[in-house]
Amino acid sequence: MQSSNPVLNRSSAFAPGQGQAYPGAAPYGQPGPYGQPGQYGGPGMPPQQYQGAPADSRPMTLDDVIVKTSITLGVVVAAAAAAWVMVPNNLVTPVFLAGMLLAFALSMVLSFSRRINPALVMVFAAAEGVFLGIGSKFIAAYVNDAGIVVQAILATMVTAALTLASYKYFAIKVTPKFTKMVIIGTMGFAGVILINFIASMFGYNSGIGGFGPMGLLFAAIGAGLAVFNLILDFDMVEQGVRAGAPQNEAWRAAFGLTVTLVWLYWNLLRILAILRGGD
Repeated sequence: MQSSNPVLNRSSAFAPGQGQAYPGAAPYGQPGPYGQPGQYGGPGMPPQQYQGAPADSRPMTLDDVIVKTSITLGVVVAAAAAAWVMVPNNLVTPVFLAGMLLAFALSMVLSFSRRINPALVMVFAAAEGVFLGIGSKFIAAYVNDAGIVVQAILATMVTAALTLASYKYFAIKVTPKFTKMVIIGTMGFAGVILINFIASMFGYNSGIGGFGPMGLLFAAIGAGLAVFNLILDFDMVEQGVRAGAPQNEAWRAAFGLTVTLVWLYWNLLRILAILRGGD
Protein backbone atom coordinates (compact mmCIF):
# COMPACT_ATOMS: atom_id res chain seq x y z
CA MET A 1 0.00 0.00 0.00
CA GLN A 2 1.40 3.39 -0.93
CA SER A 3 0.87 6.86 0.40
CA SER A 4 -0.61 9.59 -1.75
CA ASN A 5 2.32 11.64 -0.56
CA PRO A 6 4.90 11.03 -3.33
CA VAL A 7 7.70 11.68 -0.85
CA LEU A 8 6.89 8.52 1.08
CA ASN A 9 5.92 6.73 -2.10
CA ARG A 10 9.39 6.93 -3.58
CA SER A 11 11.16 4.75 -1.04
CA SER A 12 10.44 1.04 -0.78
CA ALA A 13 10.98 1.48 2.96
CA PHE A 14 7.43 2.87 3.15
CA ALA A 15 5.85 0.36 0.78
CA PRO A 16 5.35 -2.98 2.53
CA GLY A 17 4.78 -5.94 0.30
CA GLN A 18 7.41 -4.91 -2.24
CA GLY A 19 10.24 -7.02 -0.92
CA GLN A 20 12.87 -5.77 1.47
CA ALA A 21 13.00 -2.34 3.05
CA TYR A 22 16.60 -1.84 1.99
CA PRO A 23 19.56 -4.01 0.93
CA GLY A 24 20.41 -6.50 3.65
CA ALA A 25 17.21 -5.96 5.61
CA ALA A 26 14.93 -8.75 6.69
CA PRO A 27 11.56 -9.10 4.93
CA TYR A 28 8.79 -6.87 6.25
CA GLY A 29 7.29 -7.94 9.54
CA GLN A 30 10.31 -10.07 10.47
CA PRO A 31 13.20 -9.26 12.83
CA GLY A 32 15.97 -7.31 11.16
CA PRO A 33 19.70 -7.93 11.60
CA TYR A 34 19.69 -5.80 14.75
CA GLY A 35 16.54 -7.16 16.37
CA GLN A 36 12.92 -6.07 16.38
CA PRO A 37 12.42 -2.41 15.40
CA GLY A 38 11.25 -0.12 18.15
CA GLN A 39 12.76 -2.00 21.13
CA TYR A 40 14.93 0.23 23.29
CA GLY A 41 17.32 -0.35 26.14
CA GLY A 42 15.80 2.50 28.13
CA PRO A 43 15.38 6.30 28.07
CA GLY A 44 18.50 7.94 26.72
CA MET A 45 20.06 4.59 25.91
CA PRO A 46 20.51 3.18 22.40
CA PRO A 47 18.59 0.01 21.57
CA GLN A 48 20.71 -2.90 22.78
CA GLN A 49 20.23 -4.87 19.61
CA TYR A 50 21.34 -1.86 17.52
CA GLN A 51 24.58 -1.28 19.41
CA GLY A 52 27.53 -1.67 17.12
CA ALA A 53 25.39 -1.27 14.02
CA PRO A 54 26.51 1.27 11.40
CA ALA A 55 24.66 4.57 11.78
CA ASP A 56 23.14 4.34 8.28
CA SER A 57 21.90 0.80 8.82
CA ARG A 58 20.23 1.30 12.21
CA PRO A 59 16.47 0.97 11.74
CA MET A 60 14.41 4.12 11.91
CA THR A 61 12.40 4.78 15.06
CA LEU A 62 9.41 6.98 15.74
CA ASP A 63 11.68 9.26 17.78
CA ASP A 64 13.85 9.75 14.68
CA VAL A 65 10.82 10.87 12.68
CA ILE A 66 9.65 13.24 15.44
CA VAL A 67 13.09 14.85 15.82
CA LYS A 68 13.67 15.26 12.08
CA THR A 69 10.16 16.64 11.55
CA SER A 70 10.65 19.13 14.39
CA ILE A 71 13.92 20.32 12.85
CA THR A 72 12.37 20.70 9.40
CA LEU A 73 9.35 22.59 10.70
CA GLY A 74 11.65 24.74 12.84
CA VAL A 75 13.52 25.84 9.72
CA VAL A 76 10.20 26.62 8.01
CA VAL A 77 9.09 28.79 10.93
CA ALA A 78 12.46 30.57 11.23
CA ALA A 79 12.59 31.35 7.50
CA ALA A 80 8.97 32.53 7.55
CA ALA A 81 9.66 34.90 10.45
CA ALA A 82 12.79 36.25 8.74
CA ALA A 83 10.92 36.83 5.46
CA TRP A 84 8.07 38.57 7.30
CA VAL A 85 10.44 41.01 8.98
CA MET A 86 13.31 41.46 6.54
CA VAL A 87 11.86 41.46 3.01
CA PRO A 88 11.18 45.10 1.93
CA ASN A 89 7.84 45.97 0.39
CA ASN A 90 9.31 46.60 -3.07
CA LEU A 91 10.68 43.03 -3.17
CA VAL A 92 7.70 41.19 -1.70
CA THR A 93 6.30 39.88 -4.98
CA PRO A 94 9.57 38.63 -6.58
CA VAL A 95 10.77 37.04 -3.32
CA PHE A 96 7.37 35.42 -2.79
CA LEU A 97 7.40 33.92 -6.29
CA ALA A 98 11.04 32.87 -5.96
CA GLY A 99 10.34 31.08 -2.68
CA MET A 100 7.27 29.37 -4.11
CA LEU A 101 8.99 28.20 -7.31
CA LEU A 102 12.15 27.06 -5.51
CA ALA A 103 10.11 25.14 -2.93
CA PHE A 104 8.11 23.50 -5.71
CA ALA A 105 11.21 22.56 -7.71
CA LEU A 106 12.98 21.10 -4.67
CA SER A 107 9.87 19.21 -3.63
CA MET A 108 9.84 17.52 -7.04
CA VAL A 109 13.54 16.66 -6.79
CA LEU A 110 13.17 15.26 -3.28
CA SER A 111 9.96 13.42 -4.10
CA PHE A 112 11.60 11.46 -6.90
CA SER A 113 14.98 10.89 -5.24
CA ARG A 114 15.64 7.34 -4.16
CA ARG A 115 18.13 8.50 -1.53
CA ILE A 116 16.97 11.42 0.61
CA ASN A 117 19.35 14.36 1.04
CA PRO A 118 18.94 16.06 4.48
CA ALA A 119 20.72 19.24 3.32
CA LEU A 120 18.31 19.57 0.41
CA VAL A 121 15.40 19.07 2.81
CA MET A 122 16.67 22.03 4.84
CA VAL A 123 16.94 24.22 1.72
CA PHE A 124 13.40 23.23 0.78
CA ALA A 125 12.19 24.09 4.28
CA ALA A 126 13.84 27.53 4.06
CA ALA A 127 12.28 28.23 0.65
CA GLU A 128 8.89 27.05 1.87
CA GLY A 129 9.29 29.30 4.91
CA VAL A 130 9.97 32.35 2.75
CA PHE A 131 6.86 31.61 0.70
CA LEU A 132 4.73 31.10 3.82
CA GLY A 133 6.14 34.12 5.64
CA ILE A 134 5.33 36.58 2.85
CA GLY A 135 2.03 34.89 2.05
CA SER A 136 0.99 34.98 5.70
CA LYS A 137 1.97 38.63 5.97
CA PHE A 138 -0.18 39.45 2.94
CA ILE A 139 -3.21 37.67 4.43
CA ALA A 140 -2.63 39.32 7.81
CA ALA A 141 -2.65 42.70 6.06
CA TYR A 142 -5.82 41.72 4.20
CA VAL A 143 -7.71 41.19 7.47
CA ASN A 144 -5.68 43.87 9.28
CA ASP A 145 -4.78 41.49 12.10
CA ALA A 146 -1.48 39.60 12.46
CA GLY A 147 -3.14 37.44 15.10
CA ILE A 148 -4.81 35.42 12.36
CA VAL A 149 -1.47 33.71 11.72
CA VAL A 150 -1.29 32.50 15.33
CA GLN A 151 -4.87 31.29 15.05
CA ALA A 152 -4.03 29.34 11.88
CA ILE A 153 -0.97 27.77 13.51
CA LEU A 154 -3.02 26.69 16.53
CA ALA A 155 -5.77 25.37 14.25
CA THR A 156 -3.17 23.36 12.32
CA MET A 157 -1.70 21.88 15.51
CA VAL A 158 -5.13 20.97 16.89
CA THR A 159 -6.26 19.47 13.57
CA ALA A 160 -3.09 17.41 13.23
CA ALA A 161 -3.33 16.21 16.85
CA LEU A 162 -6.99 15.25 16.46
CA THR A 163 -6.21 13.46 13.21
CA LEU A 164 -3.43 11.46 14.87
CA ALA A 165 -5.63 10.70 17.89
CA SER A 166 -8.47 9.55 15.64
CA TYR A 167 -6.07 7.40 13.60
CA LYS A 168 -4.76 5.68 16.75
CA TYR A 169 -7.88 5.62 18.95
CA PHE A 170 -10.32 4.47 16.28
CA ALA A 171 -7.69 2.20 14.69
CA ILE A 172 -8.38 3.63 11.24
CA LYS A 173 -7.55 1.10 8.55
CA VAL A 174 -5.92 2.57 5.49
CA THR A 175 -7.40 0.35 2.80
CA PRO A 176 -6.36 0.31 -0.88
CA LYS A 177 -9.73 1.84 -1.81
CA PHE A 178 -9.30 4.70 0.68
CA THR A 179 -5.75 5.29 -0.54
CA LYS A 180 -6.84 5.33 -4.18
CA MET A 181 -9.61 7.83 -3.46
CA VAL A 182 -7.21 10.19 -1.67
CA ILE A 183 -4.63 9.89 -4.44
CA ILE A 184 -7.19 10.70 -7.13
CA GLY A 185 -8.61 13.59 -5.10
CA THR A 186 -5.17 15.02 -4.36
CA MET A 187 -3.96 14.80 -7.94
CA GLY A 188 -7.18 16.32 -9.25
CA PHE A 189 -7.03 19.18 -6.74
CA ALA A 190 -3.37 19.87 -7.52
CA GLY A 191 -4.10 19.83 -11.23
CA VAL A 192 -6.89 22.39 -10.89
CA ILE A 193 -4.69 24.67 -8.76
CA LEU A 194 -1.83 24.43 -11.27
CA ILE A 195 -4.08 25.20 -14.23
CA ASN A 196 -5.64 28.11 -12.34
CA PHE A 197 -2.20 29.51 -11.50
CA ILE A 198 -1.11 29.36 -15.15
CA ALA A 199 -4.40 30.92 -16.28
CA SER A 200 -4.04 33.74 -13.75
CA MET A 201 -0.74 34.69 -15.39
CA PHE A 202 -2.75 35.48 -18.53
CA GLY A 203 -5.29 37.59 -16.67
CA TYR A 204 -7.98 34.96 -16.06
CA ASN A 205 -9.49 35.03 -12.57
CA SER A 206 -11.60 32.01 -11.61
CA GLY A 207 -11.82 32.99 -7.93
CA ILE A 208 -10.22 29.74 -6.76
CA GLY A 209 -7.25 31.53 -5.25
CA GLY A 210 -9.24 34.53 -4.06
CA PHE A 211 -11.23 35.40 -0.96
CA GLY A 212 -14.73 34.82 -2.27
CA PRO A 213 -17.11 31.84 -2.10
CA MET A 214 -15.12 29.86 -4.68
CA GLY A 215 -11.91 30.49 -2.75
CA LEU A 216 -13.57 29.32 0.47
CA LEU A 217 -14.82 26.14 -1.20
CA PHE A 218 -11.41 25.20 -2.57
CA ALA A 219 -9.64 26.09 0.69
CA ALA A 220 -12.04 23.77 2.54
CA ILE A 221 -11.45 20.98 0.02
CA GLY A 222 -7.70 21.51 0.33
CA ALA A 223 -7.83 21.33 4.12
CA GLY A 224 -9.92 18.16 3.97
CA LEU A 225 -7.52 16.49 1.56
CA ALA A 226 -4.60 17.50 3.79
CA VAL A 227 -6.25 15.70 6.73
CA PHE A 228 -6.73 12.55 4.63
CA ASN A 229 -3.10 12.75 3.51
CA LEU A 230 -2.03 13.02 7.14
CA ILE A 231 -3.82 9.76 7.87
CA LEU A 232 -2.00 8.07 5.00
CA ASP A 233 1.32 9.54 6.08
CA PHE A 234 0.86 8.43 9.70
CA ASP A 235 0.15 4.95 8.41
CA MET A 236 3.19 4.93 6.14
CA VAL A 237 5.49 6.12 8.93
CA GLU A 238 4.11 3.46 11.26
CA GLN A 239 4.69 0.79 8.63
CA GLY A 240 8.19 2.07 7.95
CA VAL A 241 9.13 1.89 11.64
CA ARG A 242 7.58 -1.56 11.97
CA ALA A 243 9.39 -2.79 8.87
CA GLY A 244 12.81 -1.56 9.98
CA ALA A 245 13.40 1.19 7.40
CA PRO A 246 16.93 2.65 7.64
CA GLN A 247 17.47 5.59 9.97
CA ASN A 248 18.08 8.08 7.15
CA GLU A 249 14.54 7.52 5.88
CA ALA A 250 13.33 9.56 8.87
CA TRP A 251 14.28 12.62 6.80
CA ARG A 252 11.98 11.46 4.01
CA ALA A 253 9.15 11.00 6.49
CA ALA A 254 9.88 14.44 7.97
CA PHE A 255 9.79 16.01 4.52
CA GLY A 256 6.51 14.31 3.66
CA LEU A 257 4.86 15.35 6.92
CA THR A 258 6.14 18.91 6.51
CA VAL A 259 4.64 19.15 3.02
CA THR A 260 1.26 17.99 4.31
CA LEU A 261 1.29 20.18 7.43
CA VAL A 262 2.26 23.29 5.45
CA TRP A 263 -0.54 22.54 3.00
CA LEU A 264 -2.98 22.19 5.91
CA TYR A 265 -1.81 25.46 7.52
CA TRP A 266 -2.10 27.44 4.30
CA ASN A 267 -5.66 26.32 3.63
CA LEU A 268 -6.76 26.89 7.23
CA LEU A 269 -5.23 30.37 7.10
CA ARG A 270 -7.18 31.13 3.93
CA ILE A 271 -10.41 29.82 5.45
CA LEU A 272 -10.01 32.05 8.50
CA ALA A 273 -9.26 35.09 6.32
CA ILE A 274 -12.22 34.50 4.00
CA LEU A 275 -14.62 34.00 6.91
CA ARG A 276 -13.38 37.18 8.57
CA GLY A 277 -13.29 39.29 5.44
CA GLY A 278 -10.94 42.11 4.53
CA ASP A 279 -10.76 45.40 6.39
